[in-house]
Amino acid sequence: MSRSRRRSSTADPAPADPALPLGDADVAAPHPAGSEGTPGVGVPHYAGHRARLRERFLANPEGLPDYELLELVLCLAQPRGDVKPLAKALLQRFGSFAEVIAAEPARLRDIKGLGDTGLAALKTVEAAAVRLLRDPVRDTPVLSSWDRLLDYCRAAMAYRAVEQFRILFLDTRNRLIADELQQKGTVNHTPVYPREVVRRALELHASSLILVHNHPSGDPSPSKADIQMTLQVRNAAHAVGVTLHDHVIVGRGGHVSFKAQGLL
Repeated sequence: MSRSRRRSSTADPAPADPALPLGDADVAAPHPAGSEGTPGVGVPHYAGHRARLRERFLANPEGLPDYELLELVLCLAQPRGDVKPLAKALLQRFGSFAEVIAAEPARLRDIKGLGDTGLAALKTVEAAAVRLLRDPVRDTPVLSSWDRLLDYCRAAMAYRAVEQFRILFLDTRNRLIADELQQKGTVNHTPVYPREVVRRALELHASSLILVHNHPSGDPSPSKADIQMTLQVRNAAHAVGVTLHDHVIVGRGGHVSFKAQGLL
């Protein structure tokens, strides 16, 4: 073997391409020149967009439109790439940021490009929002923090696609003992059994109740069936010494209090 061949066989290999930093979505993998973004440069059109978006959010969190706030959430789940089209697709389907994060997982999965990680990011935001509003309700007498209670109930139920029936069980000082989702129904009906409501109140040694349910239509006006069921629960609870303070219906359009309307 010649000396020149021995030199070529022992030559150092060409250096590998430098590794891209992990988890920093502002640095995108290179693209062929002209394939995305500025022609001839090979830089994606979204390069640096996330950093600018974060800066704007930190400077003014309430200043971002819904689609950009959704972008920030989706960035946590998809560390690379342009998530703006996905954010806009979600808003087109569901209508608003609140309706996106409150949508049922099965409906969210119908959106092309949203995987389990993105779904988890959206539902984490929803869970955080509900807990943020629920904790103050737990710490004070419910009747003296009524507006906080309404905010919590709307966050937890107003945007649901089917009816849900929730019961707040209170002690003698009107403090929350338990907050339980009793039933899920259809888009316009939830079965409620007064005997089961009273039985659970006795198990928890509750002295009073507040009923809450949602109207997926968005209109919180009570139906005749709502009024009849409420009176049945009130009478059954009264028979065992438990007070029904109120029944609240929530929807995207607001809320209705049976007590405020003179229905209790």
